[in-house]
Amino acid sequence: VQLQASGGGLVQAGGSLRLSCAASGGTFSTYVLGWFRQAPGKDRDFVATINWSGGSGGSTGYADSVRGRFTISRDNAKNTVYLQMNSLKPEDTAVYYCAATTYYTLSYYEKEYDYWGQGTQVTVSS
Repeated sequence: VQLQASGGGLVQAGGSLRLSCAASGGTFSTYVLGWFRQAPGKDRDFVATINWSGGSGGSTGYADSVRGRFTISRDNAKNTVYLQMNSLKPEDTAVYYCAATTYYTLSYYEKEYDYWGQGTQVTVSS
């Protein structure tokens, strides 16, 4: 599976961005998907995850730091996962990575993911 993330950029605090991650290869609808982020000098952290259950939806999970501001969604017909980011803060500045796994439920840890995209930079100015 190849993953290609896009949609990053520079935005002012309080603004919004929508990240996309297009997948090719594999059976997209069966993958659990996630977003992680890595700020300069820090470890890569979990952001959000969505499981594979039916149609275009699925159960979701979020890091405490983004819950209520970020929304993960997927469109299985387009082989794409999204991360809608609202009310952005300077501390959200990071490189954002999408990931996929054949794990059977929501996945919150890097080690559970098999495939990774290349990352897209998000910078939030104060």
